[in-house]
Amino acid sequence: MQPNSRTLFLQIAVVTGVCAFLFFFGLGAFGLVGADEPRYAQIGREMLERHDWVTPVLNGKPWLEKPVLLYWNEMISYSLFGVHDWAARVPSALFGFGMVLAIFFFTRRFRPGAEMDAALIAASLAAVIGFSRGASTDMQISAPFCVAMLAWWAWNETGSRLWLGWFYVLLAAGTLAKGPVAPGLAVLIVAAYAGLRREKSVFLRTVWLPGFLIYFAVTLPWFIAVQIRTPEFFRVFFIEHNLERFGTNLYQHQQPFWYYIPVFLASTLPWTVFAVSALAEAGASCVRLFRTGSDAGAIEGEEGEVEKDPWLARFLLLWIAIPIVFFSISRSKLPGYILPAIPPVAVLTAAWLQSAREAISRWRLLLHALICGALAGGALLVPWRMNRVSPPAATQALIAVVTAVVALLVLLAVRRGGTRILRLATLAPVLLAIGFLLRPAASVIDQANSARAIQAELQAAGAPARMPMAVFNVKRDVEYGLNYYRNQPVTRYERDGIPAGKHLLAAPEGSRDAVSSKVAPRHVARIGRLSQQHVELFMVSNIK
Repeated sequence: MQPNSRTLFLQIAVVTGVCAFLFFFGLGAFGLVGADEPRYAQIGREMLERHDWVTPVLNGKPWLEKPVLLYWNEMISYSLFGVHDWAARVPSALFGFGMVLAIFFFTRRFRPGAEMDAALIAASLAAVIGFSRGASTDMQISAPFCVAMLAWWAWNETGSRLWLGWFYVLLAAGTLAKGPVAPGLAVLIVAAYAGLRREKSVFLRTVWLPGFLIYFAVTLPWFIAVQIRTPEFFRVFFIEHNLERFGTNLYQHQQPFWYYIPVFLASTLPWTVFAVSALAEAGASCVRLFRTGSDAGAIEGEEGEVEKDPWLARFLLLWIAIPIVFFSISRSKLPGYILPAIPPVAVLTAAWLQSAREAISRWRLLLHALICGALAGGALLVPWRMNRVSPPAATQALIAVVTAVVALLVLLAVRRGGTRILRLATLAPVLLAIGFLLRPAASVIDQANSARAIQAELQAAGAPARMPMAVFNVKRDVEYGLNYYRNQPVTRYERDGIPAGKHLLAAPEGSRDAVSSKVAPRHVARIGRLSQQHVELFMVSNIK
């Protein structure tokens, strides 16, 4: 094996190993959480049971909020591994891994020497780890969109139409994941870049007839098929869940305009200090461009190094900024909406670190070390926060010591070894924190957040597996979670009324009298309780 080939093999092995741990290890350590994970997992299961690859179905009824890519991938995963909660998460983990590899090879080609930093930064960003481990549509759109934009840059630099073709294919995949937002964001980013360069031909050359044919060949078959099967699809998906979701607060996800600033900072942990520095330098480069009207040769970076090709940094800056601004305008805001803006942070930060070399300022290193320490200490705090109790004074002191020691070790390691040791010094506390959350803390997270624990409590109480299930005054997380873990529809008293027959009921702690009053004169027997989620479980008798 040639030296270059051996180096490449070792680099890929390291990236693969890190991704295997961060994305795949302990995927089932705790159950599905929130409302979306169990709902999407159940839709994939029902489509598989029905052998229906067209219409997303939940409890036997069409569920048309999102396109079909995640459900297809879940169906394949279930077919290979069986129906498990962790199997529902495998598609996102695979997409996250593929995205990191694409970033590695892209940076190796267009910013050689920074590829390991780019890949490992991408893999260890908080948002990438979180969404790569979730059974949701966010990574299903973000990974194809990321690789599409990388392919567009490769085409723009090399002129190879093969890359432009992949750009259209991957935007089509993003459309099948979450709808028209993928091509919409791409148009805005490419148009902004062409405007920044004052070269409209950059945009016009992107508008490629064979590319449109490729895009529609990938997307239209499913959209046409589902519209024929369910004529209400256009209204529900395009009008309600795209236009109205963007322009109104119909789904009650309203947040202030600045909401995505803290979300972005949290999403880029633990690399936030260097990410913000890279963004600031790219922004300064754009300002200089506007002031002078040209690059006037090389651009000198903040740390004294000369940046010979500022256009990649500017492109990445636009790619980051435009989705954040776009979704800041939206009336409906959720953290996952800006995930497509997070992967380019890794490339931009890696390029900035490469330019900075040994000249990174002390205050940046200090802040970065403190963040690494805080991540380690914060992981130790999670079980206590999940149980909504304060840790004892001795535990608080231990967490403070761990935070300080980790921060000091990171600082000393980087001061001694320079930026070449930075990725290892940063990855170590990230890997330790994730390992702690997925092993010692996993059962606490499960008990406090997942309906899997509620189902386990029902099974321990001897509740019949197929007895009808209802909920009353609990979060949607409990409703959809029980829907998945019991694999049956769940009745909500407030929405559907009270079932006529004997049934199980999940209700808030201390609500037995309210339940008895609501179902009177039927008998209500408490059969269990999950104190961590403040949920009580009852058996409600038949109508007398």
